[in-house]
Amino acid sequence: MNNAEARDVLEKELAPYREWSYQQLCAIVGAPKLTCEVDGPSGARYQIDVSAHWDSAPNGDVRVIGCVDDGGWRAFLPLSDSFIKAADGSFVGEDSN
Repeated sequence: MNNAEARDVLEKELAPYREWSYQQLCAIVGAPKLTCEVDGPSGARYQIDVSAHWDSAPNGDVRVIGCVDDGGWRAFLPLSDSFIKAADGSFVGEDSN
């Protein structure tokens, strides 16, 4: 698996979730993970899984986690990325600049 390509694909798939409101993200907390398959620029096929969880306490910050693999050995240890959104719509732990 091309790790750089896989990270780019995952970042692109997570981007729409970053635009969701806090309330929209709360609505998918605890729901079954959302799964899709995406073709990378090289033609490699990637599986993306996205899930949302309370970060530390119910009704608090929401952590959205995305994982990507190509169905090979990486399926056992997928690459992942995440972000945390607070109730005020800000991103926790990210520089606002």
